[in-house]
Amino acid sequence: MKTPHILIIRFSAMGDIAMTVPIVYSLAKQYPNVRISVLSRPFARPFFQGLASNVCFMEADLKGEYKGLTGLNKLYRRLVAKQFTDIADLHNVLRTRFLRFRFLLGGYSVAHINKHKQGKKLLCREENKVFIQQPTSFQNYADVLKELGYPIKLEFTSIFPPEGGDLQRLPNIIGKKQKKERWIGIAPFAAHAGKMYPQEKMELVIRKLTEQHPSWRLFLFGGGKEEIEVLNRWATQYPQCLCVASVLKGLEQELILMSHLDTMVSMDSANMHLASLAGTRVVSVWGATHPYCGFMGWQQKEEDAVQINTLSCRPCSVFGNKPCHRGDFACMNNILPEEIVRRLEDGLQSE
Repeated sequence: MKTPHILIIRFSAMGDIAMTVPIVYSLAKQYPNVRISVLSRPFARPFFQGLASNVCFMEADLKGEYKGLTGLNKLYRRLVAKQFTDIADLHNVLRTRFLRFRFLLGGYSVAHINKHKQGKKLLCREENKVFIQQPTSFQNYADVLKELGYPIKLEFTSIFPPEGGDLQRLPNIIGKKQKKERWIGIAPFAAHAGKMYPQEKMELVIRKLTEQHPSWRLFLFGGGKEEIEVLNRWATQYPQCLCVASVLKGLEQELILMSHLDTMVSMDSANMHLASLAGTRVVSVWGATHPYCGFMGWQQKEEDAVQINTLSCRPCSVFGNKPCHRGDFACMNNILPEEIVRRLEDGLQSE
């Protein structure tokens, strides 16, 4: 009889892949004799390396070596050689459906995610919304494993030990965190405009934090040329701030830093999920999207979600990629910077 060996497939965006980590960890811990291979994009390796002794990471470059139908067939042949017994498709898109179909023809045990699209559609429609909490991505992922015969109890705290990642692996400019010092992360960007707090208002948040808490350090997270330009401008204007992308190299170092933050202020974005994996509290800011769509960060608290609940148009989008029905982006523009600051302070012990 073959040793159980589960292939877990999830490509897509960073936040979606990050949300598989608590599932993979729980599976590995509760089924120590089962081998687990996670197939994902190359950037996701830091999420899974060292997660558990029975977990290994496999990367697939879908834009290069495994591009198109020819590439997927090549990838399938590579995967078959690993002698998997079960296939968990946590993505359920065209590429993974093709791979899933080939495994199914090969007689493998196969299951795929139910994304509950109809419930999300009813939640986000313009009129007569059905305002019901949708199953979280974590639960949807766990349901796939249950279908394969591996029910799990979700248990996960951080990819790091209780003391956090090793700060000595970071550049000297980060330094050692002093006992009474507060380290706050600010991640003001998101993939879509509907999920992003206006820049000028986020700068007011930063200004208020630096004025009210002169001993705090603020670490600004973002990537890409335009985002880094904004963050560096803020870092120049407010000496307590540091643009993380200008001093750290790669996702692994960013995760280490996140594990030492007292709080991360983030949009409904990948950084919310990255901080969650590091066991860090997140004050998340929600506009066009809503936690009811099921994408809240792992073990994040409802009271730490800053949002306007009196707008009947919210949520208007699952992913924040649709134009504003009202045209005034009230879901974000009407959130006061003072409210974000207050929510941040409320969760921290007094200095």
